[in-house]
Formats: sequence, structure tokens, C-alpha cells
Amino acid sequence: MKMNKLNNYSTLPRFVNDKLNYYLNDLIYSNNNKHHLVLGAVPTEKDLVIQSNDYLDLSNNLEIIEHHISAIRKRKNSPFMSGIFLQNETAKPQVEIQLANYTGFQSCLLSQSGWAANLALLQTICDSSTQIYVDFFAHMSLWEGARIAGADIHPFMHNNVKHLSKLIKRHGPGIVLVDSIYSTIGTIAPLADLIAVAKENGCAILVDESHSLGTHGEQGRGLLHQQNLTHLVDFMTASLAKTFAYRAGAIWCNNQADKCIPFVGYPAIFSSAMLPYELDRLDKTLEVIQRSDDKRQRLEEISHSIKTELIDIGISVRSHSQIIALETGDERNTEKVRDYLESNGIFGAVFCRPATPRNKNIIRFSLNSSITDDQADKLINVCRQAYKNQNLYIL
Repeated sequence: MKMNKLNNYSTLPRFVNDKLNYYLNDLIYSNNNKHHLVLGAVPTEKDLVIQSNDYLDLSNNLEIIEHHISAIRKRKNSPFMSGIFLQNETAKPQVEIQLANYTGFQSCLLSQSGWAANLALLQTICDSSTQIYVDFFAHMSLWEGARIAGADIHPFMHNNVKHLSKLIKRHGPGIVLVDSIYSTIGTIAPLADLIAVAKENGCAILVDESHSLGTHGEQGRGLLHQQNLTHLVDFMTASLAKTFAYRAGAIWCNNQADKCIPFVGYPAIFSSAMLPYELDRLDKTLEVIQRSDDKRQRLEEISHSIKTELIDIGISVRSHSQIIALETGDERNTEKVRDYLESNGIFGAVFCRPATPRNKNIIRFSLNSSITDDQADKLINVCRQAYKNQNLYIL
């Protein structure tokens, strides 16, 4: 009797259903294919898929895969527990020391993702009295980390050092949050100028190198190392689900924060630690990345060539990296451009709300070192026809 009564009241409350229906109508049913805007056609083997951030094409690297398989077979004891219990010196992974040496920082802490890394770090170093200065195009994990910490957030115009300086003078010292390469439009931060303004005004600075670690600098050590700025930066973070082609993240410090984060940052405390065979894979991947100058050179060359051709067509390309964005405006036009590209064998990644402001959508091409000249020509030709198509709008 009680069970039957319970079943009669097992539906969601109306206020929850109303919320879900709003999202369904706004984000899904409003599109022609009745799927979310990021979900277009399914690519085939002959299509050029440039949605992945695997910039050096290492996800299928046989040396890394075989090493990973061997590590899984050899490792007998995997600690399925929070990393908070693994912070003694004997448990510290050797790959963290190697990653610190690789980038030139004093220490490194691995995390479950780039998102978790930024949230854990900012939760540790911020509170409600902290002033945060964040580039408008900085990754959402930086914004969300500052928000969760309750910090006072002041956005500054993209790569605008003067605006940053003005805000700091108005609100006082705090923490500056920037990306080295911005994941939406591929622009590169003026790192030396940003660091100088931060330090002149008593601020700490955090640089997210997710999209430059492995692709830029000597042996892929990143833009901070390439520009000899590592010693001036307080914190660096990165998602290793880009060039390292594995689901992990990392926090680098030039201070004592690494000793606090595992016991203060909630993502560090309340998530299971990475497993030993995962660390072995990252170790091997780091080794491969360091000797992949040929892939980095190819990535630079093909990226420069494609950007130059697209600019010659008339397309506005703001990128200075391997990330290229077509600015497509509102949802309806973005859907049409996406469908046109995909019907011609080009699959980019749609960025829309909440990754971009409303009606400022983009279709992002994440280039990699394995793109052939023929594939590059195909990409350029399809973009040329799309740009000329009067039914489509590409800025």
C-alpha cells in the first residue's frame, strides 16, 4: 500500500520540469535537427575531423599505447582513494618532478583534469577578500574557480594590458588570470607585459598553458619557458587532455602552494587520485613530446599556411596559433555554416553558449601535425566556397 502511494508521487515537481523544458526548447528543439548546436552529422573516415586538441597526434602513438598496456599489466596495487592520503614523499609520483623540471617550475601537482586543477588552485589561494583580474577570453575553469572561491572578479578586455593596469589601480592588488593561448580564437597573450603589470602592482599571476604546453618552445616546454618568464610567474596550470592526449591536468608552483592544495582544494580532496599506470603513460608521453620537434615544426608550418590562405580569401582570422576560429554569429547561421562544412567533409567544433556570448558563435578548427597538404587544400577550398555562399555568413 505504501509502495503504491509512493509511485503515485514519483514524478518531478513542476518547477524542475519547467527548468528542464526551458533548456530542451532553448538549446535542443529550436535547432533544425532537434539536437544541440554542437551535434551535427557523424563524420566518416574520409572526412577531415579537426575537433580534437591532440595537436601532435599522439592519441594513437604505438610507443605510448604499448607502454600504457605494459604498465597496466605490471602494476599490482592501484590506490583507489583520495590523493590526500598520498602526499608523503615516498608516494609523490616521479612524473610530477619531471614535469616541474620540464617547465622550469619549483613543483608540480597532477590533477584529474585541467578543470579540477584550476578550481583546486583558486579555491586554495582565493577568498571573498581576493581581487581577481581575468581576461575576458580566459577559460571557464578560471572564472568558475574564482567564483566558487567567492572572490571579487574584474574582467579585463582581451589582451588589453592598459585596461588590466587601470582595473588594478582602481581595486588594488589581487591575482591575474590569463591563458597563454586562448582556446576559442587562438590568440596569444602578451605574457611579458601582463606579468610586468601584475608584479608592478603587487599581484600574483596564474597562466594556463593548456594549448601551448607541448606545442611551443624548446622540446615543447611552453610559451613561458620559451620567453624566459617561468621564474616570474607564481602559478601555471594545464589540461593534459590536449598535446599530452590523456585525461589529466597539472598545477605548477614557484611557492609553497603545492603543499596546501592537496588538503584545501575540494577537487583534490574529494576525487580519487590518478592511478600508477596512468602516471606511467604520462611519463612516456612526456618523453615522446620532448623529442617531437619534427611534429612541432610541421604543426607550425601547416597552421601558418592555412591561416594565410584563409586571410587571403577574406576571412577574419585572429589566431596566432594552431587554433583557428570562423566567427559565425547567431545560432541559425552557425547551424547553416556547420552543415555546409560537414556536407563537404570538414568537421570543426561549434562553440556557442555558454562557451561564447549569445550570437557570437564560432566554429573552431584545432589543427594537428598530421594534417596533409591535400587535407589543408580541401579545408581552404571548402572555406572559400562557404565564404562566397550568399546564404552563409562568415566574418
